[in-house]
Amino acid sequence: MPADRDPAMPAGAPSWRRFLPFGVVLVLTAGVLASGAYRYLSLETLVRHRAAIDDFVSQNQVLALMAYAAVYVVAVALSVPGALFLTLIGGILFGAVLGGMATVVGATLGATAVFLVARSAFGGRMLRRVGPRAEKLGEGFRANAFNSLLFPRLVPLFPFWLVNLAPALFGVPLCTFVLATLLGIIPGTFAFSFVGAGLDSVLAAQEKAYMACLEAGQAGCRLDFDPKAVLTPKLLGALVALGVVSLIPVVAKRWRTRRPK
Repeated sequence: MPADRDPAMPAGAPSWRRFLPFGVVLVLTAGVLASGAYRYLSLETLVRHRAAIDDFVSQNQVLALMAYAAVYVVAVALSVPGALFLTLIGGILFGAVLGGMATVVGATLGATAVFLVARSAFGGRMLRRVGPRAEKLGEGFRANAFNSLLFPRLVPLFPFWLVNLAPALFGVPLCTFVLATLLGIIPGTFAFSFVGAGLDSVLAAQEKAYMACLEAGQAGCRLDFDPKAVLTPKLLGALVALGVVSLIPVVAKRWRTRRPK
Protein backbone atom coordinates (compact mmCIF):
# COMPACT_ATOMS: atom_id res chain seq x y z
CA MET A 1 0.00 0.00 0.00
CA PRO A 2 1.43 3.46 -0.87
CA ALA A 3 2.75 5.25 2.19
CA ASP A 4 0.80 8.43 1.48
CA ARG A 5 -2.61 6.86 1.08
CA ASP A 6 -5.07 7.13 3.94
CA PRO A 7 -5.57 3.62 5.42
CA ALA A 8 -9.26 4.39 5.89
CA MET A 9 -9.72 5.18 2.19
CA PRO A 10 -10.75 2.16 0.07
CA ALA A 11 -8.48 1.20 -2.80
CA GLY A 12 -9.54 2.78 -6.06
CA ALA A 13 -11.62 5.46 -4.34
CA PRO A 14 -12.04 8.69 -6.37
CA SER A 15 -9.42 11.30 -5.43
CA TRP A 16 -12.09 13.94 -4.69
CA ARG A 17 -13.30 11.87 -1.75
CA ARG A 18 -10.02 12.55 0.02
CA PHE A 19 -10.73 16.27 -0.02
CA LEU A 20 -14.41 16.08 0.94
CA PRO A 21 -13.90 16.17 4.75
CA PHE A 22 -11.34 18.96 4.36
CA GLY A 23 -13.79 20.95 2.23
CA VAL A 24 -16.58 20.47 4.78
CA VAL A 25 -14.31 21.74 7.57
CA LEU A 26 -13.33 24.79 5.48
CA VAL A 27 -16.97 25.63 4.75
CA LEU A 28 -17.98 25.27 8.41
CA THR A 29 -15.02 27.36 9.56
CA ALA A 30 -15.83 30.08 7.04
CA GLY A 31 -19.46 30.06 8.16
CA VAL A 32 -18.54 30.41 11.84
CA LEU A 33 -16.08 33.22 11.13
CA ALA A 34 -18.42 35.06 8.78
CA SER A 35 -21.37 34.84 11.16
CA GLY A 36 -19.30 35.95 14.15
CA ALA A 37 -20.60 33.02 16.20
CA TYR A 38 -17.13 32.50 17.70
CA ARG A 39 -17.56 35.78 19.60
CA TYR A 40 -19.91 33.99 21.97
CA LEU A 41 -16.86 32.14 23.32
CA SER A 42 -16.11 34.96 25.72
CA LEU A 43 -16.22 35.95 29.37
CA GLU A 44 -18.99 38.42 28.52
CA THR A 45 -21.24 35.55 27.45
CA LEU A 46 -20.47 33.80 30.72
CA VAL A 47 -21.28 36.91 32.74
CA ARG A 48 -24.54 37.51 30.87
CA HIS A 49 -25.80 33.98 31.53
CA ARG A 50 -23.83 33.12 34.68
CA ALA A 51 -26.82 32.32 36.89
CA ALA A 52 -28.41 29.95 34.36
CA ILE A 53 -25.08 28.30 33.55
CA ASP A 54 -24.18 27.80 37.22
CA ASP A 55 -27.61 26.31 37.86
CA PHE A 56 -27.24 23.87 34.97
CA VAL A 57 -23.72 22.86 36.05
CA SER A 58 -24.77 22.25 39.65
CA GLN A 59 -27.69 20.02 38.60
CA ASN A 60 -26.02 18.23 35.65
CA GLN A 61 -22.28 18.27 36.26
CA VAL A 62 -21.43 15.25 34.10
CA LEU A 63 -23.60 16.46 31.23
CA ALA A 64 -22.19 19.98 31.58
CA LEU A 65 -18.63 18.64 31.44
CA MET A 66 -19.46 16.62 28.33
CA ALA A 67 -21.09 19.66 26.70
CA TYR A 68 -18.08 21.82 27.54
CA ALA A 69 -15.66 19.24 26.11
CA ALA A 70 -17.82 18.94 22.96
CA VAL A 71 -17.74 22.72 22.45
CA TYR A 72 -13.97 22.60 22.84
CA VAL A 73 -13.70 19.80 20.26
CA VAL A 74 -15.69 21.82 17.73
CA ALA A 75 -13.75 25.04 18.44
CA VAL A 76 -10.40 23.30 17.91
CA ALA A 77 -11.58 21.23 14.92
CA LEU A 78 -12.78 24.39 13.16
CA SER A 79 -9.71 26.37 14.30
CA VAL A 80 -11.83 29.28 15.48
CA PRO A 81 -10.55 31.87 17.99
CA GLY A 82 -11.52 31.55 21.63
CA ALA A 83 -9.55 28.59 23.00
CA LEU A 84 -7.97 30.68 25.76
CA PHE A 85 -11.39 32.00 26.81
CA LEU A 86 -12.75 28.45 26.86
CA THR A 87 -9.89 27.19 29.01
CA LEU A 88 -10.44 29.97 31.53
CA ILE A 89 -14.19 29.35 31.50
CA GLY A 90 -13.60 25.65 32.16
CA GLY A 91 -11.62 26.56 35.27
CA ILE A 92 -14.28 29.03 36.41
CA LEU A 93 -17.20 26.62 35.99
CA PHE A 94 -15.68 23.29 37.01
CA GLY A 95 -12.58 24.14 39.00
CA ALA A 96 -8.96 23.73 38.01
CA VAL A 97 -8.83 19.92 38.03
CA LEU A 98 -12.13 18.96 36.36
CA GLY A 99 -12.00 21.94 34.01
CA GLY A 100 -8.42 21.15 33.06
CA MET A 101 -9.18 17.49 32.42
CA ALA A 102 -12.18 18.31 30.23
CA THR A 103 -10.11 20.85 28.30
CA VAL A 104 -7.28 18.37 27.68
CA VAL A 105 -9.75 15.78 26.37
CA GLY A 106 -11.61 18.27 24.17
CA ALA A 107 -8.44 19.85 22.76
CA THR A 108 -6.84 16.47 22.03
CA LEU A 109 -9.94 15.15 20.25
CA GLY A 110 -10.35 18.35 18.24
CA ALA A 111 -6.67 18.39 17.25
CA THR A 112 -6.85 14.72 16.24
CA ALA A 113 -9.86 15.46 14.03
CA VAL A 114 -7.92 18.20 12.22
CA PHE A 115 -4.91 15.89 11.86
CA LEU A 116 -6.97 13.06 10.36
CA VAL A 117 -8.79 15.36 7.94
CA ALA A 118 -5.53 16.93 6.75
CA ARG A 119 -3.80 13.55 6.46
CA SER A 120 -6.69 12.16 4.43
CA ALA A 121 -6.61 15.11 2.03
CA PHE A 122 -2.88 15.65 1.62
CA GLY A 123 -0.79 13.01 3.39
CA GLY A 124 2.76 13.15 2.04
CA ARG A 125 1.73 14.33 -1.43
CA MET A 126 2.31 18.02 -0.78
CA LEU A 127 5.90 17.52 0.38
CA ARG A 128 6.77 15.55 -2.75
CA ARG A 129 5.30 18.24 -4.96
CA VAL A 130 7.17 21.02 -3.17
CA GLY A 131 10.48 19.29 -3.78
CA PRO A 132 13.24 17.08 -2.34
CA ARG A 133 14.21 19.68 0.28
CA ALA A 134 10.72 19.57 1.76
CA GLU A 135 10.76 15.77 1.71
CA LYS A 136 14.08 15.79 3.56
CA LEU A 137 12.59 18.17 6.11
CA GLY A 138 9.68 15.78 6.57
CA GLU A 139 12.05 12.84 7.07
CA GLY A 140 13.92 14.76 9.75
CA PHE A 141 10.68 15.68 11.50
CA ARG A 142 9.45 12.07 11.45
CA ALA A 143 12.76 10.82 12.84
CA ASN A 144 12.16 12.86 16.00
CA ALA A 145 8.40 13.20 15.68
CA PHE A 146 7.41 12.90 19.34
CA ASN A 147 9.85 15.45 20.74
CA SER A 148 9.57 17.75 17.72
CA LEU A 149 5.80 17.87 18.23
CA LEU A 150 6.03 18.07 22.02
CA PHE A 151 7.97 21.36 21.91
CA PRO A 152 5.33 23.52 20.14
CA ARG A 153 2.62 21.91 22.29
CA LEU A 154 4.39 22.90 25.49
CA VAL A 155 5.12 26.45 24.36
CA PRO A 156 1.83 28.36 23.83
CA LEU A 157 3.33 30.71 21.25
CA PHE A 158 2.68 28.57 18.18
CA PRO A 159 -0.74 28.67 16.46
CA PHE A 160 -2.61 25.56 17.60
CA TRP A 161 -4.12 24.98 14.15
CA LEU A 162 -0.69 25.04 12.51
CA VAL A 163 0.69 22.45 14.95
CA ASN A 164 -2.31 20.27 14.06
CA LEU A 165 -1.76 20.52 10.31
CA ALA A 166 2.02 20.29 9.95
CA PRO A 167 2.43 16.75 11.39
CA ALA A 168 -0.21 15.47 8.95
CA LEU A 169 1.78 16.90 6.03
CA PHE A 170 5.01 15.45 7.42
CA GLY A 171 3.51 11.97 7.77
CA VAL A 172 3.68 11.67 11.56
CA PRO A 173 1.98 8.46 12.86
CA LEU A 174 -1.41 8.97 14.50
CA CYS A 175 -0.43 7.44 17.86
CA THR A 176 2.64 9.69 18.07
CA PHE A 177 0.55 12.76 17.27
CA VAL A 178 -2.11 11.93 19.88
CA LEU A 179 0.35 11.11 22.65
CA ALA A 180 2.53 14.20 22.06
CA THR A 181 -0.55 16.41 21.89
CA LEU A 182 -2.09 14.94 25.04
CA LEU A 183 1.08 15.27 27.11
CA GLY A 184 2.20 18.55 25.59
CA ILE A 185 -0.94 20.56 26.33
CA ILE A 186 -1.29 19.41 29.95
CA PRO A 187 1.03 21.99 31.62
CA GLY A 188 -0.39 25.06 29.86
CA THR A 189 -3.97 23.84 30.11
CA PHE A 190 -3.86 23.29 33.85
CA ALA A 191 -1.98 26.55 34.37
CA PHE A 192 -4.75 28.50 32.62
CA SER A 193 -7.43 26.42 34.35
CA PHE A 194 -5.94 27.32 37.75
CA VAL A 195 -6.01 30.97 36.69
CA GLY A 196 -9.64 30.63 35.63
CA ALA A 197 -10.57 28.97 38.93
CA GLY A 198 -9.23 32.02 40.76
CA LEU A 199 -11.03 34.59 38.64
CA ASP A 200 -14.36 34.50 40.47
CA SER A 201 -13.59 37.48 42.69
CA VAL A 202 -12.24 39.48 39.74
CA LEU A 203 -15.24 38.63 37.57
CA ALA A 204 -17.67 39.47 40.37
CA ALA A 205 -16.42 43.07 40.45
CA GLN A 206 -16.35 43.28 36.66
CA GLU A 207 -19.83 41.75 36.42
CA LYS A 208 -21.29 44.39 38.71
CA ALA A 209 -19.93 47.24 36.59
CA TYR A 210 -20.82 45.45 33.34
CA MET A 211 -24.43 44.80 34.33
CA ALA A 212 -24.82 48.39 35.59
CA CYS A 213 -23.61 49.61 32.19
CA LEU A 214 -26.15 47.40 30.41
CA GLU A 215 -29.01 48.48 32.68
CA ALA A 216 -28.13 52.12 32.02
CA GLY A 217 -28.54 51.46 28.31
CA GLN A 218 -25.02 52.59 27.50
CA ALA A 219 -23.30 51.47 24.33
CA GLY A 220 -20.02 49.59 24.19
CA CYS A 221 -20.35 47.82 27.56
CA ARG A 222 -17.45 45.41 27.92
CA LEU A 223 -15.51 43.56 30.57
CA ASP A 224 -12.20 45.23 31.38
CA PHE A 225 -10.44 41.95 32.07
CA ASP A 226 -8.00 40.95 29.33
CA PRO A 227 -7.44 37.18 29.21
CA LYS A 228 -4.07 37.74 27.59
CA ALA A 229 -2.92 39.13 30.93
CA VAL A 230 -2.66 35.56 32.22
CA LEU A 231 0.29 35.01 29.86
CA THR A 232 2.71 36.41 32.42
CA PRO A 233 6.47 36.34 31.72
CA LYS A 234 6.94 33.87 34.59
CA LEU A 235 4.35 31.44 33.17
CA LEU A 236 5.68 31.78 29.63
CA GLY A 237 9.21 31.29 30.88
CA ALA A 238 8.25 28.08 32.68
CA LEU A 239 6.48 26.67 29.61
CA VAL A 240 9.35 27.63 27.31
CA ALA A 241 11.75 25.91 29.71
CA LEU A 242 9.65 22.74 29.51
CA GLY A 243 9.71 23.01 25.73
CA VAL A 244 13.50 23.33 25.69
CA VAL A 245 13.81 20.26 27.93
CA SER A 246 11.66 18.30 25.47
CA LEU A 247 14.18 19.05 22.71
CA ILE A 248 17.15 17.69 24.64
CA PRO A 249 16.69 14.11 23.29
CA VAL A 250 16.55 15.48 19.72
CA VAL A 251 19.76 17.48 20.16
CA ALA A 252 21.48 14.55 21.89
CA LYS A 253 20.48 12.16 19.09
CA ARG A 254 21.83 14.48 16.40
CA TRP A 255 25.03 15.00 18.35
CA ARG A 256 25.58 11.25 18.62
CA THR A 257 24.95 10.71 14.89
CA ARG A 258 27.39 13.46 13.89
CA ARG A 259 30.01 12.50 16.45
CA PRO A 260 33.14 11.03 14.78
CA LYS A 261 33.44 7.31 15.29
